[in-house]
Amino acid sequence: MIDFSLSEEQRAVRDWVRTFVERELIPLENEVLRRERAGHTPGLTAEERDGLRALARKSDFWGVETPVEYGGMGLDPITAAIIEIELGRSFVSFRFGGEADNILYHANDEQKKRYLLPTIEGERRSCFAITEPGAGSDAKAIRTRAVRDGDTWVLNGEKTFITGGNEADFAMVFAVTDPTLGANGGVTCFLVDREMGWTSEPIDTMGERRPAALILQDVRVPHENILGEEGQGFALAMQWIGKGRYLLPARALGGCERLLGMAIEYAKTRETFGAPIADRQAIQWMIADSQTEIEALRLLVLHAAWQVSVGRDSRHAQSIAKLFGGVKANEIVDRVMQIHGGMGYTRELPIERWYRDLRLLRIFEGTDEIQRRTIARDLLKGHVTVGATLG
Repeated sequence: MIDFSLSEEQRAVRDWVRTFVERELIPLENEVLRRERAGHTPGLTAEERDGLRALARKSDFWGVETPVEYGGMGLDPITAAIIEIELGRSFVSFRFGGEADNILYHANDEQKKRYLLPTIEGERRSCFAITEPGAGSDAKAIRTRAVRDGDTWVLNGEKTFITGGNEADFAMVFAVTDPTLGANGGVTCFLVDREMGWTSEPIDTMGERRPAALILQDVRVPHENILGEEGQGFALAMQWIGKGRYLLPARALGGCERLLGMAIEYAKTRETFGAPIADRQAIQWMIADSQTEIEALRLLVLHAAWQVSVGRDSRHAQSIAKLFGGVKANEIVDRVMQIHGGMGYTRELPIERWYRDLRLLRIFEGTDEIQRRTIARDLLKGHVTVGATLG
């Protein structure tokens, strides 16, 4: 028997987060839109973000996936996906506090005191720095170099499109330490404090998010700041990238649910030629197609999360979920804008905001093309077989 129902705990978590989003995040949307139209810093202010996190922490909602031993909730991947879906119901970007990048758990005891624990507590902010101007989807092509000089390493290079790079006070920088080995034992991850000398510059995009370009020029990093083992940085990078790819379409799923709800309400109230546009077959088909795709995406996301939770190799399932989610989320927001007509195209409503945000899902953390390559390669090489989803 296959049981598609949520556990009592999962329903309770979902309901709590949904209430939090409806009471705390959605009421902030108009002000966030107003500030962004005025050219101010996008999204929440630091004070708003910290206030919301403090409010959540009072309800013991802290460190969703952080192990209990580090003060977190230690929730399973399926529940984490459910939380992302609910948070996606608002375009206001927000994450509950108490989290740290998964590869920081590879830190030694001293590094954990200096980086992991303060990050979990919200006292420090990190960023993951691997992408370069000439090394995006092809992470093996990174050129940032680290040269040993006694007890320190000298880093030179440039990173680009680094999420959180403008706000971070330390970066996990991936650099080539042995050019002859490259990704096969010649890339190392360094924990690099901003005060060691790297700088960041915001990159303007079509969306409201502003990633960073990181410049490293003769930045000296102590040997003790190597994360994990020297030369094994590429494996750490792939572990970071593959940890929660299914969480990206999960958040998009929540946005699609909200958008479709807006379209349904608008279709029932907007009249043309003496009748609501909801009576028009063209509108009904857009609504029906969107709902069908939302439910298909839900199953893909939760299936990938389930594979993670039971310890299976979930990379194939995560690639399918991200590919389908990116393509269909963009189709759904386009339909919702079409249903709203001219009003959907204005910046008075959040639809165009979502339109720009969701376009990123087809690019970052693995483009559509990379996902297709992964899926096809797995099938062609026999790593997975057609029809073997359930084992």
